[in-house]
Amino acid sequence: MLDTLEVNSKEIRSKNQFKNIDGLIIPGGESTSIMRLIEIFDLKSEIISCAKKGMPIWGTCAGMIIVAQNIIHNESQDKVRKYDPLNLIDIDVNRNAFGRQIDSFEHDIDVEGLNDPYHSIFIRAPQVSRVGKNVEILASINKTKPVILKQDNILVSSFHPELTNDNRIHNLFMQMVLRR
Repeated sequence: MLDTLEVNSKEIRSKNQFKNIDGLIIPGGESTSIMRLIEIFDLKSEIISCAKKGMPIWGTCAGMIIVAQNIIHNESQDKVRKYDPLNLIDIDVNRNAFGRQIDSFEHDIDVEGLNDPYHSIFIRAPQVSRVGKNVEILASINKTKPVILKQDNILVSSFHPELTNDNRIHNLFMQMVLRR
């Protein structure tokens, strides 16, 4: 998707790769596995340091869970390995709160700053249960369930914008990078 915006991108797998990047996207997937890899490769402190220095960071789906302040687990997730999120944005999230894989869905959302609705795809998506006072809600489902939020240089989305052909959310993040 970043290619459509003519953006050079690369995977980050070690601390020394952070030196030459202007922004970071923490993708969707399985949050426990991603956080485990962040720990194994000792990237947690580097990500937090970059965020504190103002580097734009975008967490999509599982990435939203990883950058949240708190993770709320339901009873069915009691066997899931618990970890401390990165605490980069003042929100609490419920893992997989929109349902299991079979409950995945698509929804058109109105996004602040975009003229037309954005078709979003939710797969085992997290749901925001608390929003801090300095966090902007850029889009919600039914005006009650925030799905895109921003606090300073941190952007999060509970859905998978990379699964559409619409690069407007990616462009929103790139504008954050360019303004830095």
